Amino acid sequence: MTTETIISIFLGIGLSASVGFRVFVPLFALSLAAYFNLWELNESWQWIGSLTAVVTLGVATLVEIFGYYIPYVDNMLDSIAIPLATIAGTAVMVSTVADLSPAITWALAIIAGGGTAAAVAGSSGVTRLASTATTGGLANPVVSTLETGSSIVMTIVSLFIPVLAFVFVLVILYIVFRMYKKFKRSKT
Repeated sequence: MTTETIISIFLGIGLSASVGFRVFVPLFALSLAAYFNLWELNESWQWIGSLTAVVTLGVATLVEIFGYYIPYVDNMLDSIAIPLATIAGTAVMVSTVADLSPAITWALAIIAGGGTAAAVAGSSGVTRLASTATTGGLANPVVSTLETGSSIVMTIVSLFIPVLAFVFVLVILYIVFRMYKKFKRSKT
């Protein structure tokens, strides 16, 4: 495996984690990066770098970000976020991985990309649900701002320092795992 392949895997995993916080932020950033030739995508995913994709994903990003600030809409968005994040995480991973066979690329995309995105989206949904239950939704804008900020920071780090993004993902997944264990223990 070449260094370029490893870096592309780290990029895909980092962007997949970002997708877990906000589905369209990393897709829009990846579209911009491809449009300005900062990152080369797989041949079948070149369309992401088109002007049409940049505009469409930009609008979708703004709608998603502002939608999370509207009461009840934020919880509705969370209900569809996990399946969408899983699909988008898989797509991001497939589009960025370089020099691997299609079978390995898709397996890696489904497991690492989709799995990472689903884990992060699931923990974000639980956080918002807890915020709604404990504050009547008053703290949800704060949660939304933190999630959007996390997605933006993680996306930027993924695009410019993919190795560091991978380390961040490991930390995020460790925190998610610890929260899950704590939640599971408190239910019994």
